[in-house]
Amino acid sequence: MERMAYLGDELELFQHAMNWKSYWSSVVAPYVAGQVLDVGSGLGVNAPFLLNHNVTGYTFLEPDQDLLARTPTSALPTHIAQRSIAGTTKDLCGERYDTLAYIDVLEHLADPADELKRAMNLLTTGGHIVIVVPAFQFLYGPFDKAIGHFRRYDRRSLRHILPSDARIIRMRYLDSAGLLLSLGNTLLLRRSTPTSGQIAFWDRRIVPVSRLSDRLFGYTFGRSLVAILRKG
Repeated sequence: MERMAYLGDELELFQHAMNWKSYWSSVVAPYVAGQVLDVGSGLGVNAPFLLNHNVTGYTFLEPDQDLLARTPTSALPTHIAQRSIAGTTKDLCGERYDTLAYIDVLEHLADPADELKRAMNLLTTGGHIVIVVPAFQFLYGPFDKAIGHFRRYDRRSLRHILPSDARIIRMRYLDSAGLLLSLGNTLLLRRSTPTSGQIAFWDRRIVPVSRLSDRLFGYTFGRSLVAILRKG
């Protein structure tokens, strides 16, 4: 088993960003079903947003045992089988899942291409991988560095690391209004960590604006990039 400790306090800062979680999860919801593997599940706070009536089982996979221990045992309805595994996809050889979720995970990996190859091997035929990553390398700043981000992604760089047998179903940018805030922080404020007040303001005031502006601009730019991959 590969163990690691998570850097920074990103998880605590964003765990209450309910508008944002509701937004990206509404995009990926049609592709989440069956046995779900939440890769790099952190505190487990994304599970309620990934769940729907098509989910039959849910596995939290997290290499940081301290974070995994903080995942609430009541995070899921009692009728959904729940597992927690301390480790990475390297520890799951031979298992199969219908959905793999990488929610703000790939940017923390030195070799995301190798990770996605393993993900495809764990995926059932016709299953989906849902990905959410921070967008645009020009936004890379002190905050990214402080929490262990190797990179940010655009459509081209994300496509570059995808396995050859992955079919892209959807790829779109989200949070166009938030991108402008991030750009200001990167170029002007250069804060290594946003405050909880800034996160709350973004989630309550900016994300609702992005829901409208993203549609207006055709999802062509944003603070985050969402992708849906299908096997077979």
